[in-house]
Amino acid sequence: MKTVRGIVVTAAVAAVVACGVAVSLATAGDDGSPERSAGGLPAPDVMAHPDQSPPRERIAAGRVAVSAYFTARSVQRPQGDGVVAYEWSLLNTTTDRYRKTDWAWLDVAPGMKTAAVLERDLPVDRIGLLNLATDKVERWIKVDRGVGGVRFSPDGKRLVATAYDLDPDGLFKDASYQLNDKTVPGPKPSRTGFYVVDVASGRADFTERPPRKDDSGSLTRGGRQDFMWSRDSTLLWETWANKAGKVFYDVDGKEVPVPEREAKLGSPGALLSPDKKLVTGKFAGDDGQIVSEVLDASNGKRVGLVPGQQLLAWADDDALIAWRCDPERCDPGKGEFRNQLVLVSLDGKSLTPLSGFRKADLHHSGRWTPVFSRR
Repeated sequence: MKTVRGIVVTAAVAAVVACGVAVSLATAGDDGSPERSAGGLPAPDVMAHPDQSPPRERIAAGRVAVSAYFTARSVQRPQGDGVVAYEWSLLNTTTDRYRKTDWAWLDVAPGMKTAAVLERDLPVDRIGLLNLATDKVERWIKVDRGVGGVRFSPDGKRLVATAYDLDPDGLFKDASYQLNDKTVPGPKPSRTGFYVVDVASGRADFTERPPRKDDSGSLTRGGRQDFMWSRDSTLLWETWANKAGKVFYDVDGKEVPVPEREAKLGSPGALLSPDKKLVTGKFAGDDGQIVSEVLDASNGKRVGLVPGQQLLAWADDDALIAWRCDPERCDPGKGEFRNQLVLVSLDGKSLTPLSGFRKADLHHSGRWTPVFSRR
């Protein structure tokens, strides 16, 4: 399953911007037999730690696990500049525990054996391939142009590494703007293109693809403009203000029409079920309900509602992982941000907490965002 970082990163940065800086545990039943957990999953397939936030031990359900998580905070730099600094915690698959790292950016390959990592002070001239069982980089792939983002293809065979002239998370005084009556440093678009990297051989082919311009001819404002992979690992895409919410390219950088299935999915953050029959929709709570919609992938029509504020990953064809606030404390503007990871069945009848609650403060520097990978 493709990770959902491309969506949640945006939310994390938005929280920093709003601050004024810019931008299972499975157990046995009474008879000794394994318990059943939410969604009809056998208990060994669920690893939950509802007393941990952020998690210290592996969280997983069905076909996916939290392979990493990050926090984001603004850091001042000299001469009025700044940066949105990410702190990544990565799962060690030998100990089944998360460990804080010093990597500036990373992504985890399907199967959770390898992570692609980038060192601090982006952009950088090499990509590390790290063994999740040992926490050691086994190979470095050198590149001629600095890169600031990496993403594995869903089949795990290739990487796309987005290249930049400047730190994509940098905040610059000469790009300042007004926010809440304060002048704050802002991001600069500096993307130069991308590398498509063959993981097995290490071959990296570069294609120029600078930031897109809008209809008025102006560059898009954001600094980080990473490319991501299509679900079939054949095309690349970036977010854009069109009906599909994405613009697609072939691996040589040529813009191509939006694939028919992608066009039907709507939101860029929509997640396709493993059997490709269903897709996640938007929050659909009314009158105090805390539910999100599930849609028919063939026509976009609603087929059900499940508990949760945001649907994050498919555990299998019949269960999802979501953020959900405590229904008794989910006050708009505050309690709604006090949420935890939960496993929910499609019929909405089963719900299993997977993590502890995040603090209610949206701007809390320790507010963590999970990365999901197929295990």
